[in-house]
Formats: sequence, C-alpha cells, structure tokens
Amino acid sequence: MTLSRSMQAAVLENHEAPFRLASIARPVPRAGQVLVRIRASGINPLDLKIRAGAAEHAQHPLPAILGIDLAGVVAAVGDGVGKFRVGDEVYGMTGGVGGVQGSLAEYAAVDADLLALKPAHFSMREAASLPLVFITAWEGLVDRAHICASHTVLVQGGAGGVGSMAIQIARAFNARVYATDAPARAGIVQQLGATPIDYTRTQAEDYVAHHTKGRGFDVVFDTAGGASLDASFKAVARFGHVVSSLGWGTHALAPLSFRAATYSGVFTLLPLLTGEGRAHHGEILREATRLAEAGMIKPLLDARTFNLETVGDAYALIEQRQAQGKLVVDIDG
Repeated sequence: MTLSRSMQAAVLENHEAPFRLASIARPVPRAGQVLVRIRASGINPLDLKIRAGAAEHAQHPLPAILGIDLAGVVAAVGDGVGKFRVGDEVYGMTGGVGGVQGSLAEYAAVDADLLALKPAHFSMREAASLPLVFITAWEGLVDRAHICASHTVLVQGGAGGVGSMAIQIARAFNARVYATDAPARAGIVQQLGATPIDYTRTQAEDYVAHHTKGRGFDVVFDTAGGASLDASFKAVARFGHVVSSLGWGTHALAPLSFRAATYSGVFTLLPLLTGEGRAHHGEILREATRLAEAGMIKPLLDARTFNLETVGDAYALIEQRQAQGKLVVDIDG
C-alpha cells in the first residue's frame, strides 16, 4: 500500500480559537519511531487546559495538533524498532504536549517505547480512552503506594477518568476499595466494585470512623486536589500513603505527619516532556492490556461520536461538564 504524503489534521492556531481542519504533510518515522494510522483520539480535561494555554506544566507551542491519547494501526516502522510490525493495532499516550504532534490527525510518528498492543477485544475507541488515565492510576497505586491485597484503598473522585481506573486496578490487586463522589455518581462507583462515599455530606473524620473504625485507609488516591487532598491527609491510616495526581496549591501537612504517613505526587507527562521513563509507560500499557483481556478493567465511554470536523463540540461538552464518561474522537473508520 502506498501512503499519501499528506494528511488531515485539526490544527489549533491560537489559544481558545476554533480548530481548523487542514491538509498538512504526513510525518515520516525516524529511528525508534513507528508511524501510526490513527483511528481514535481520546480527550482528557488536560487537553482543554492546553488549548486554553492554561497548563503551565504542559506548554505546547502554536500552531499545534493537540491530543494526548491515541489508538490506531502501525503503518510504517522506523529503523531499530523490533517490537512492532506493520498492521499491529496499538495504543499509547504519545504527544499533544511539549511541541510533539498530538493525535487529532490521521497519522503520527511516535516513540515506539510509548506504545503497546491494544487489548484484542477492545474497540479503537475504548483503547484510545485508556492511556493517560490508566498510566496515572497505575503510577500512583503500584509504583508509588505499592498496593497489595491487604490494603484498604480510598479513591477521591472514583467516577472520574483516573478514579475509575484506580478503583479497577485496586480491585485487580484484591484490595478493599472505597471511593468518594457526588451522590448522582454512586451507582458508577458501585458498578466499578467500590463502596461509595458521599463527600458532599460526609466529612473525612466521619467516613473514616464509619468505614475503618477510626483506623484510616492504607492508601488514599486523590484525583481532585484542593480540599480533596486536605481530606486525604485526614483519611490516611498511620504509616499509610497518600498519592495525588493534582497535588498543587498550599496544604497543611500536620495531619499527614501526625499519622507518620507519606505522600507522593504523580506527574504522568514527565516522560513525554523529558524523555525519562518512556519505556515504563509502554510497560504499564502492557499491564493494561493484560488486565483488560482478563476482564478486570473496562473504560467508561460517552456514546456520542465526533470526528476531526467536530472536535470543538467534544471539547465544549467537557467544558460544560456534560460528558458521561470519556469522550473520543473517531479519526478514521
């Protein structure tokens, strides 16, 4: 098959401006890269911050092609790549920050270390929704907190993208899992296998007393930051571990210190921005594939569909908090 030398892409020329559908040159894979024919692009709230120029930790020079997560088919292989072949179905968190082309395009040349074979029974849409949220949850629970079957785990924001993955990973490790969220999302939390906690009506001290008899949770994964992280410091058990993917702002550490507990931050973008740890992201996604094929994880998807011409509509739904699960843009097929 002869590949076209051009491709369609949704290009952002100014912060907060509409995306422009454009025909641009198709990238060519360098050594260590593969060319992926993108089938689906997952949208994360972080993408909206990048579009607005509001993510200081995730700058992306303009004009730019956004989109952090992708799923697609290997169309060509660069020198030195031995783990993928043309025709392989892959997925990964591969760009959209730091000047690296994102996934709102028909093709992307990406670092092979960032990719894994997608779960065989997953659609491209399902696979594209996973990378950032699964990697974030895995790094927090497994790499930082060293979760095990004896742990009680509290996930702050359990029905969200990262939270839903954290619940499922913790359940896969046979931990006992609880999760805070609004009452309207309690059903989602229960469906994922966690005990729901209404954070709008219950203070940390109260749910710690009710669910752990005052002991606290061995591992607390905070996905919201702010007051949620403060509550996490009060909810953790003695010698326990708090992890946050949004550990910004000013926080009092005394509640954590008085429990002799520890804290870790998760910065999932670091390998994309610095090059450090990229192979580990591929390893984590291989674990995601293993768990998915064992029936232990499944993404929560919004059923609505979008394409490169209607990317802006998908972004608007997230801004308006009307998404019912992860939104995915169909790039082809």
